[in-house]
Amino acid sequence: MTTFDDREQAFEKKFAHDAEMQFKAAARRDKKLGLWAGEKMGLAGDELEAYAKTVVIADLEEPGDEDVYRKVSADLTAKGVSFEENELRNKMAQLLSEAKAEILEE
Repeated sequence: MTTFDDREQAFEKKFAHDAEMQFKAAARRDKKLGLWAGEKMGLAGDELEAYAKTVVIADLEEPGDEDVYRKVSADLTAKGVSFEENELRNKMAQLLSEAKAEILEE
């Protein structure tokens, strides 16, 4: 095997690792967001955990974060919880940073 082949394999492994970490961080962020939003909607216990799972699943609908934003936004609105768009987007960004940090600590 040549040095070029070794480097190519190393880059492919790094890319796969980075993609996996990004997926895990997004899933963890989505669960945290679901718990946060669920609490705002007055959910607790098993209902809260079940809602958080629906937020994680919502992220699988399309690439990016808009599917999660739309779901949580619609759910909060349906429950009569007032919020600002920036509040929700900032919370998503904050929770993603927390999730990434937690994953790096593992």
